[in-house]
Amino acid sequence: MLRRGAGEWPGGRIEGIPVNILALDSALSACSVAVLADGAVRAVRRQAMARGQAEALLPMARAALEEAGLAFADLDRLAVTVGPGSFTGLRIGLAAARGLALATGLPLTGITTLEALAAGTDPAARLGRTLVALIDSRRGDVFMQAFDANAMPLSEPASADPAVLDAVLPAGPLLLAGDAAPAALDLLLKAGRDAELAADSESPDPVIVARLAAARPRPEGPVTALYLRAPDVSLPRAPVLRVS
Repeated sequence: MLRRGAGEWPGGRIEGIPVNILALDSALSACSVAVLADGAVRAVRRQAMARGQAEALLPMARAALEEAGLAFADLDRLAVTVGPGSFTGLRIGLAAARGLALATGLPLTGITTLEALAAGTDPAARLGRTLVALIDSRRGDVFMQAFDANAMPLSEPASADPAVLDAVLPAGPLLLAGDAAPAALDLLLKAGRDAELAADSESPDPVIVARLAAARPRPEGPVTALYLRAPDVSLPRAPVLRVS
C-alpha cells in the first residue's frame, strides 16, 4: 500500500482553493483515496487490487482521514471517479461515495476516469502532442478520449476497436495514457504513427481526482456512472456504510 504525506507531492497546495476534500477511486484495478486540507495533500492511500474493493475502500478512507487529522465533519466536499471502467469497481466507488454524501450532507463531485488520467500526465510531455487516455474495457475494445496540451477534452468519451485506433485518432504526434496505452502504442507504431507513452499513468491518481473536483463549482444534481457500454456482469452487494 502506498502512503505519502504532503511534503512528498510536488505542488502540494492548490492556490486560492481553501477546501477540505476526500477523493475515492475504485474504477480500474486499484483502490485509492486522497485527502486534501486547505488545498494541501494530507494523506494518500493506494493499493492495487482486482477484487475486494468493497471491503477495502471505506476503511482506507477512514484511515486516510485519521492520518490527515480530520473527521468527516471537517470536509467540504467528496469526489469519486465515475467511469468508464470496471462495472463492479464503479458501482462500489459510487455506492460508497453516495452513501457518505447522504450520511454527511456533503456535496459529491464526479470526475471521469479519462479526464483524471489525462490531468495526471506530465504537462511537459503533452507539448506538441495530442493526449489520448485509453482504458481496457476487458471486453475486446477500449474506452478513449482525446485531450489537448492543457488536458482539456478534444472529443467525447467513446469506445473503439483497438484495430481502428489509427483511423479514429487525430493526426500528428500522440501521447498515450491509461492501462490500454501500451497495447495501443504497439499498434500505432506498427501503423507508422508518432506515439509515446505517458509515465505512471495506468490508473487515476486520487490526488488528481481531488484537485479536479476542488476546482469545480458546487455540484448540482446526482452523480451518475459513465459506462459507455452496458454491463455484462451481475451486481455485487453494495458496501455497508458507517460514518463516524
